[in-house]
Amino acid sequence: MLILTHNYPDPDALASAFALKYLLGNFYNIESLIAYGGVIGRMENKTMVDILNIPVNKLTQLDFRNYSNIALVDTQPLFENNSFPSDKKATIVIDQHRSVKKPKADLNIIDTRCGATCVVVAEALLALNIEIPKNVATAIAYGIISETLNLYRGTTKRVISAYLGILPMCDISALAEIQNPPKSGYFFKTLGICLQNAAVCGNVIGSNLGFVENPDLVSLTADFLLTYEGTEWALCTGRYNDTLHLSLRTKAGDANAGEILRKVVGDSTRAGGHGEIAGGSIEIGQDASETKWKESEKKVFQGLIDRLKIKANQCSYPFKLMKK
Repeated sequence: MLILTHNYPDPDALASAFALKYLLGNFYNIESLIAYGGVIGRMENKTMVDILNIPVNKLTQLDFRNYSNIALVDTQPLFENNSFPSDKKATIVIDQHRSVKKPKADLNIIDTRCGATCVVVAEALLALNIEIPKNVATAIAYGIISETLNLYRGTTKRVISAYLGILPMCDISALAEIQNPPKSGYFFKTLGICLQNAAVCGNVIGSNLGFVENPDLVSLTADFLLTYEGTEWALCTGRYNDTLHLSLRTKAGDANAGEILRKVVGDSTRAGGHGEIAGGSIEIGQDASETKWKESEKKVFQGLIDRLKIKANQCSYPFKLMKK
């Protein structure tokens, strides 16, 4: 079976795929291959893959010809954030995001209340009462705390029970190392650009990163901006190849960031999320002019301001360095 994550997989997608591979192989004796599109760019994610020996593979079109059964994790067939062919039917879909349309699959597990997709697979492993290797358990634990911002976004009994059930089987040293990897000079350069461009309108802070080394930097900086005192929403955009990547975060517990970003983007297949976290993308074009990029960035930020009904006469730039 081919296990397919969304492009540019995050810890939740990686953990879900790794746990599903273990479940299929050790309980059902089914061989599987984990594949992804895009790149694994964020240092935490690279470290997670390396330390835990997660057998992920760069997707090729040959994979689709070699595998008649395909499982999608943390994504769905109709979503634009994966490489699943439109002419194929999935065997299994496991996801936590709201469906645009019921996925065509032999088995659908769409659980919008699970807190993290890997919680669904973790619950299955714990219910079977089978031995869970340290690296699989550690992947699940990191997937949960990464997706829920150290359980800040995951206060439901299910999330906490799954996390506490898995934690005793984890490699705590590996978990700490994954969360605190060495960071490159490019990361700090991007962080500087993020702060220099950051604008605050009411309780919203947003920043355009320009072209980025990898799209994971967009979500990382959005998480960082959300910690700015006095704000409840953070939006970051970043250009990668021909696409503008978006990441939205909020502290508002009753919010639906995914629904808001879908309305801002205007295409339900190109944006999604749940609760306090959302992501999306807008295709700008390979030969797009600088003007077109800037217009799209401005439109997204203004769209969020309008959608949230923020009344602010003008934005401030609290971190912008004045030129001498």
